[in-house]
Amino acid sequence: MPEDADIWEVRLGIYATEQQAETIKEQITRLLCPDPDHAPPCPVPWTVQLLSRSALDDADTYAELVEQAEVERRLHP
Repeated sequence: MPEDADIWEVRLGIYATEQQAETIKEQITRLLCPDPDHAPPCPVPWTVQLLSRSALDDADTYAELVEQAEVERRLHP
């Protein structure tokens, strides 16, 4: 690891069912580690989490996303 490496967080908010969110999490996992059968540790340390809105510290974190989803639902019932 380079000495100047640090931890970065990339957040992705999606409006989805739990199953859809799990599917996307699996796809992201394959992007980060395309060979899940390699011997540990992974060459690039990473982790991925799936949190529901109720588990967020700030319930308004994705207010714009919720608004967008509500508009889409009204336009395409």
